[in-house]
Amino acid sequence: MSDRAQRWPGQVTERTLADGRPILYFDDEATAGPVHETADDRPLREAPRAGEVRYDVLTGEWVTIAGHRMNRTFLPSAADCPLDPTRDPARPTEVPDSEYDVAVFANRFPSFAPLTAGPVEGAPAVPFGPPDAPAYGHCDVVVFSSDHDAAVVDLPAARMRTIVEAWAQRTAAHSADPGVAEVFVFENSGQEIGVTLTHPHGQVYAYPVVTPRTGQLLEQARRHRQATGGSLLADVLAAEQAEGTRVVLAGEHFTAYVPRAARWPVEVHLAPRRDVPDLAALDDAERAELAVVYQELLRRVNRFHPGVERVPYISGWHQAPTGEDRELGRLHLQLFSLLRAPGKLKYLAGSESGMGAWINDTTPERIAERLREVAS
Repeated sequence: MSDRAQRWPGQVTERTLADGRPILYFDDEATAGPVHETADDRPLREAPRAGEVRYDVLTGEWVTIAGHRMNRTFLPSAADCPLDPTRDPARPTEVPDSEYDVAVFANRFPSFAPLTAGPVEGAPAVPFGPPDAPAYGHCDVVVFSSDHDAAVVDLPAARMRTIVEAWAQRTAAHSADPGVAEVFVFENSGQEIGVTLTHPHGQVYAYPVVTPRTGQLLEQARRHRQATGGSLLADVLAAEQAEGTRVVLAGEHFTAYVPRAARWPVEVHLAPRRDVPDLAALDDAERAELAVVYQELLRRVNRFHPGVERVPYISGWHQAPTGEDRELGRLHLQLFSLLRAPGKLKYLAGSESGMGAWINDTTPERIAERLREVAS
């Protein structure tokens, strides 16, 4: 396939919502002339503000305080879905246009935002550790389709390619913000996960601080580099490819495998063979293959439990931080489900929630074997 054939053929159009939040339309195919010109005429107040982050001196982790999210939209009826296109002017949604392929807009109830409400002036000084800080950052909603009942796994290949482009573009845009330390692209699928809107969508969080999970990965990568001179995530991928026991599929640019110490009853990681820090660094050929491989992984996860039509899952892209220690990070996907058997969820009870000590009720080798069995 030529380089030209692998390039994304679509286009991006940026507009503004009534309260000043940006909205971007990603079209599968480029068209001549103006598009997505429908204005947002809702009587909205100013763009929403985020709260603050507070340092937990007991763990060394930052906790986001976002009390304004308590009243966010929760499982509305299909007729009131805010992610649908606006086809009836009397029932406007977050997406003003009547048709779209992929729409990305700043969350109306953000955990992090360019505008912040805290910390409160005159609040007592923090007795230990660094002071509270504004929850500066960005929270994007990425709507995968105008079809309310669609699922990512069933979308046309061209649409999945557009979604990959949207992920990469938003990663690049937010990484360029000097107030952002890390960008996380993710999707929650299924009410069992805690999804509050059933319309197919994902999110992009741009954090003001490095998250605890990434901090752990970076520390382990630092120790590995000091001991061996190598890249931890690259060396783990090479070891999994060499052993092969837990490899689920291998493409020209990406390899999927179940991690040797998998925590979840269904878990698979997807990593590029080339060392890249984030989605924005993928070239055209890698983005094209990713679109295909990602949907194949979702199909396999959906077939994992016999008789289960839709397996709930969380899909998250771990990316290198934008500043310090960026060279220690490496792009990889973590895709997992807490469904351990049909009708049975893995609950994070005492050991996991209280102590962070994970116990898996199956083996990574069994997970990998099953994901190979259910290949398309």
